[in-house]
Amino acid sequence: MGEQQNWDWEIGEKLVTDLDEWKKTHADVYDEVVSPDGEKMGAIVKDEEGSLTCCVNGSPWEQTYEKVYSVMFSPDNRLAAITMADDEWTTLVDGVAWEQTYEYVWNLQFSADGKVIAAQVKGDEGYGLCLDGKTWEAGFLQIRDYVLAPDGTRAAANAQIKDLAEGDIFGFLEGVWTVAVDEQTWDRNFLNVWGLAFSPDGKQVAAEVRLENTVYTLAQDGKPWESVYGCVWEPCFHPKNGSVLAPVKTGPGWVLACDGKDLWGRTFNQLWRPVFSEDGTRIAAVVSPKFGKWTMAVDGKAWRKTFGDAVSDPVFSPDGKRVAAIVKDKNRWTIGVDGVPWNQTFDMVWKPLFTPDGKKVITKVEQDGKFALAVDGKVLGQQYDGMYDPVVGPEGDRVLVKALEGGKYYRRVVTI
Repeated sequence: MGEQQNWDWEIGEKLVTDLDEWKKTHADVYDEVVSPDGEKMGAIVKDEEGSLTCCVNGSPWEQTYEKVYSVMFSPDNRLAAITMADDEWTTLVDGVAWEQTYEYVWNLQFSADGKVIAAQVKGDEGYGLCLDGKTWEAGFLQIRDYVLAPDGTRAAANAQIKDLAEGDIFGFLEGVWTVAVDEQTWDRNFLNVWGLAFSPDGKQVAAEVRLENTVYTLAQDGKPWESVYGCVWEPCFHPKNGSVLAPVKTGPGWVLACDGKDLWGRTFNQLWRPVFSEDGTRIAAVVSPKFGKWTMAVDGKAWRKTFGDAVSDPVFSPDGKRVAAIVKDKNRWTIGVDGVPWNQTFDMVWKPLFTPDGKKVITKVEQDGKFALAVDGKVLGQQYDGMYDPVVGPEGDRVLVKALEGGKYYRRVVTI
């Protein structure tokens, strides 16, 4: 929010770039993305010889490549992409390549403020991570996934550290997976490791682990909980006190566990995606009271209204008093707020946003192939050919709309 204060929030419209003009000078244009502040559009462009590069607001990068993918803007509005030339892979940030190249690069991630850019890499020494061009010296047999600490200074990955011969079931059952934090592995191995999470201060790491064929639990800094379960979902840390929460499957059903103990004292047919309010005083999670029915539970109390198709991750208002989520019923999408769905439904909706005072809910919607902004269930203003994620202004009285219209990309700030 601090950087958003410095964005241009003056009411009005700006033509940022003309995509139709790009298509006149390039053989192909695809994978268009827009910066968080709406000031830049980037895309992959191809020339007549088939070479690829990235283009920002109509200006292509100087270098060309055989392959370009995973084009995305960082939270601080820098364009990053993974590229390959002469069978060597690397990452470019605003057209500048990391010094080192690799056999392959994938899974770009950013720190919360965008200042650190990371990726998984494969080199001569095995699999590892690269953070802003600095590669882990330790090479692992495999790395399936990783997470960054909120400030981007640390990274944790699930890593295979023991080799297995083909069909070596017994070797697998002894445990070949663990967690590597800044290249240092936990002391204990597991059958599998998933769902990594850093604590808010970046000092602790938790993960889902499998101890035996059908025995699962959570581990924190390498130490498993004493309680074990039939299944678990990914953990999350309390934003203030460092405790770890995770949905876990017990005999009676799914419960929300905190440091190995049942937190809410009730079971559900399914439970996942727990989210804390900003101050950590409230918890919301997607739950299924019974098979084929989905809803939201807030502090253990489920909404009365259920939905037959889907309910997405909960979103708290800044003050923690309200909860919203994407909901789907009878193949129609809308937003549910505090247990009440909007009256109007849509072909598709996106993540809901609260105004800073928590009074209004805003989202991007699609209807009949057109996109628009919806506020508290009502479509606001015009419809567009395409639309990127909106941003609510710091004062809550206006919204940044990033829209495609007639082959052109516009940055609009509108009042609500």
